[in-house]
Amino acid sequence: MTTTLKIGQLAKRAEVNLQTIRYYERESLFPEPPRLSSRYRLYPDSAARRVRFIKRAQEIGFSLAEIRELLSLRIDAQRERVEVRDLAQAKIADIEGKIRTLKAMKTALYRLTERYSGCGPASQCPILESIDSEEVLR
Repeated sequence: MTTTLKIGQLAKRAEVNLQTIRYYERESLFPEPPRLSSRYRLYPDSAARRVRFIKRAQEIGFSLAEIRELLSLRIDAQRERVEVRDLAQAKIADIEGKIRTLKAMKTALYRLTERYSGCGPASQCPILESIDSEEVLR
């Protein structure tokens, strides 16, 4: 016998709020379940696993579009594992690019804060002037 859950029960079991489940439905990450005549949604017990999968994929950096693709790979027996690996490697490359960008931003801000004492009126702050200038921050 398959257990069914109302949205509140599903949210509790998956450790998310109700709005998260509704959002996933709107984003086509989660199929809208059948409703009772009372308009209550009834989710299969397995829905909690799907919600947790989506949350974990988000936590490791996958976008909603990428998660949609992961979900489709997960259910299609004709697809190959290499496709999942390729998505994961593309995500690693994306994260590495973001890390490089963040490091460059940190370096630029560090240089700005090290050069100036912080004394004087903010309207004449060299940091603000540097941000406002047309020169490239490095």
